[in-house]
Amino acid sequence: MQQEESLISVIVPIYSIDQYIGICIESLLNQTYKNLEIILVDDGSPDRCPEICDLYASKDKRIKVIHKENGGLVSARKSGLEISRGQYIGYVDGDDWVDPDFYESVYNAITESQSDVVCAGFSRDLFTKSVHFKNHYRLGIYEGKELVELQNNMISYGDFYRPGITTYVWNKLFKKEILYHHQMSVDEKISIGEDAAVVYPVLMECNRVCLTDCVSYHYRQREDSMLKKNASFEKEVIKLKYLSRYMETFTQIYGRRFQKQVRDYILGICIMRSGGKLPDDSFSTFDERYYDSNIVIYSAGTFGQQLMNRLKESQNCKVVGWIDEDYWEYRRCCLNVDPVEDILKRDFDYILIATIDCRVAESIRDKLISYGVLEQKILTVDCCKSDRDDLLKKYLE
Repeated sequence: MQQEESLISVIVPIYSIDQYIGICIESLLNQTYKNLEIILVDDGSPDRCPEICDLYASKDKRIKVIHKENGGLVSARKSGLEISRGQYIGYVDGDDWVDPDFYESVYNAITESQSDVVCAGFSRDLFTKSVHFKNHYRLGIYEGKELVELQNNMISYGDFYRPGITTYVWNKLFKKEILYHHQMSVDEKISIGEDAAVVYPVLMECNRVCLTDCVSYHYRQREDSMLKKNASFEKEVIKLKYLSRYMETFTQIYGRRFQKQVRDYILGICIMRSGGKLPDDSFSTFDERYYDSNIVIYSAGTFGQQLMNRLKESQNCKVVGWIDEDYWEYRRCCLNVDPVEDILKRDFDYILIATIDCRVAESIRDKLISYGVLEQKILTVDCCKSDRDDLLKKYLE
């Protein structure tokens, strides 16, 4: 048995996920690291989650349950953190799960390296498919000048948005003393970018950070979450303004050197959630030579779905195809998506690659060229043609 000072408090926000929460809780009870305090935060869930939480609490004394009025993810995390007793804090979303070794792995990493935070990778699980994701930077311990370099690229690095350290709180283990103030300070109105509002300020307070290649956290990409609501971007802007204001405070506290990173991060979200077009149709993040042409959209994720919606609204081109490597998974969600190979059957003028990650876009472009697609027919996100500060202001006005 581990000593009391090594208690890990795991906070699990819960809302309307009664078909998943049992799997999540079981995965925590089956951890090889036993000295856990499992805090289940029922955020006013209208389904059977409250009953399930109480049932599990009656079975294992390590489980504590909070029942509260619905206040959102930030509110739920704060409620859990307030009653936590652990020296270390972990988060698990209630529809995800962890392999038995997850907390033993990150605990060993944080204690052996004497770090303030451990940043792991994760696995994204979609139906029967599991894909591993890791942080950009090398594995190991960062302190001193190396930590400063990591911080200078943690939000975004390169020509445009690409995270150096993933935004998520759930694939990390924090010292409570480092985390507490920053989690409790997050504006509860923030519902986009809640994790980034915590993770990056915390990393600025660290003296030592450890990066590991552990991918034992499983992020469940639910079928209903794959389908993005066709909400007006004007409603999204209200949420993005809360995040933008909060992150602007971050740059004021920690220095102007973070302004570019923060700008590109928020601009990247704006592009994805708007389909790369301003609401007044005065700007497209793709070269506008595709107007009045037959086009194919590559990618059916958030960006691809919103791009499809915006193009249907504007009617300034004709969409003749929609392709994605995971086409069958989107078909199961009733999206009319075809395999990438079907590009050979299409008569089109341009392909729009719906990703803001330039490296991913380059990989897709190379694949399309290998299929015989002419390079001049492939269009990727281009933010260099416009002043990014001005563009972000237009998005958020």
